[in-house]
Amino acid sequence: MTADRSMALNLKLKKKGYDPHHVCEVGVYLPETCSVRPFILEGKKASLIEANPVMVAKIETAFKDFKSTTVFPFAIAENPGKITLYNRGASTFIDSVESPALINDQYAKSDNDRFEVEARTFDQIDDGTIDLLCIDIEGAEWFVLSKLKSTPVVISVETHGKYYLNPKLVEIENWMKNRGYEKWYKDKSDTVFVDPAKIKITFQEQLALSLYNIYLKARRLKGALKGR
Repeated sequence: MTADRSMALNLKLKKKGYDPHHVCEVGVYLPETCSVRPFILEGKKASLIEANPVMVAKIETAFKDFKSTTVFPFAIAENPGKITLYNRGASTFIDSVESPALINDQYAKSDNDRFEVEARTFDQIDDGTIDLLCIDIEGAEWFVLSKLKSTPVVISVETHGKYYLNPKLVEIENWMKNRGYEKWYKDKSDTVFVDPAKIKITFQEQLALSLYNIYLKARRLKGALKGR
């Protein structure tokens, strides 16, 4: 997520009158593009989860003065232990998942990009108090939701991007529906779900989402015609 997009989420929530107490981002990458950065700067409790040790060092340095921020240097996976990732910058992904890098960039896995990290399951980190959750781990988002203990009011999930659809999209959408979440809006890669009892979605927002869905379907059709 870019700095502009993270600020957009912050401003949208302020307009709704919603003020989270514990924010969490899984898959931070750079501190300056951190999805929950505006909330960290406000002094909110924050949990930041990042697997790449180079990025972890940058995140820890950037937010060292914010005592309510905790950095967890792990990947989130289906099971704990050592796992393999491929370094593609912001698109770094777990070996076992179908990531946007494979679909959109037609990346071919290379041993030069391979590295190993320690993985945790999300319930080993989640303390049950998260009320704003952002998940962007390149196709592995389901590993977070399937072990989620908290009941966030807002959940942002990477579900799409150019020609890519999250491989667990059906499971993600069913999980949200079964727990009463509704789609608030989408951007170029994420869908933001909310608890409608806490955040009211207007007719104009519903219309904007419908129009954006048409655009996304047209883009994926274009990709299909190109053989993506």
